[in-house]
Amino acid sequence: MNSPATQLMTLSIEDCRALIAPGMDRVDDLIRRRLASEVVLINQLSTYIIGSGGKRLRPQLVLLAAGACGLDTATEPHPVTVAAIIEFIHTATLLHDDVVDASDLRRGQDTANAVWGNEAAVLVGDFLYSRSFEMMVEVGNIEVMSILASTTNRIAEGEVMQLLNVREPGITEAQYIEVIEAKTARLFQAATELGAVLAGESTDRQAALASFGMHLGTAFQIADDVLDYQSDSETMGKNIGDDLAEGKTTLPLIYAMRDGTAEQAATVATAIREGGLGHLAEVLDIIKKTDALNNSMKRAAESAESAVAALALLPESPYRQALERIALYSIERTS
Repeated sequence: MNSPATQLMTLSIEDCRALIAPGMDRVDDLIRRRLASEVVLINQLSTYIIGSGGKRLRPQLVLLAAGACGLDTATEPHPVTVAAIIEFIHTATLLHDDVVDASDLRRGQDTANAVWGNEAAVLVGDFLYSRSFEMMVEVGNIEVMSILASTTNRIAEGEVMQLLNVREPGITEAQYIEVIEAKTARLFQAATELGAVLAGESTDRQAALASFGMHLGTAFQIADDVLDYQSDSETMGKNIGDDLAEGKTTLPLIYAMRDGTAEQAATVATAIREGGLGHLAEVLDIIKKTDALNNSMKRAAESAESAVAALALLPESPYRQALERIALYSIERTS
């Protein structure tokens, strides 16, 4: 008989999704229906971004967490609605992020702002936020509304913190983690916590799944920031060095400055202050010589391990195994 660890490693991401396939079909259908608007541009732009090849990971987490807590996600309506809300909030943040970052490529295709302009992208992002809040009311659960409202607020705070940190090479690891916990991991946390809330789980299990989501989101974002220095537009869906071009002091750069010589640290700091890609080759060389990517992935692995440990309060089930597998996937992926 295979050990639990062996079984976990043989579980694919496709296997994880298959567990919740009927529920995800309902999520996809609900997303299509609730995107509908009498305003043609809203239909065009929101359909474009929703259908652009995203993994739908956050909605999957809602359903997997609910399943791990005993809910039948193939028939229960509220997990499906909350999963769609989570995807709308995520998509709204992407639209706004791409405008702030002046990005022209996401998931291998032109960003919405590159196609329709900044004004349209921002306003359709606002439409998705407001549609999300309409749907929250329909769920009729004050705890769900409270979590989603505070989550949306915290994401906005994270976006402002990141903006304030642009072209600032003195950002510490603690400051970097604070930003990604607010901007990225908080929505992961809401997704998994809400699965437990909808199932009526104990506060201990709700907290455990919230902790899982926060650690998972942290690992996911650190891995994303590493991929920015070792991937390309074909595999990652964006250009190598985009974060550096935008003047973002991510963990690989923090570690490169920490572990490099004074001269190397100064070169990286200059590249961050100036933005653009004029120093990309030098920075990539310094990152390689200081082993900054491997060190960053070790930090991501610590978060992934903490995510798996947080699930100890849940009973063994295929859904719990799927959550554990996704935690490992967050640091194994190449896109």
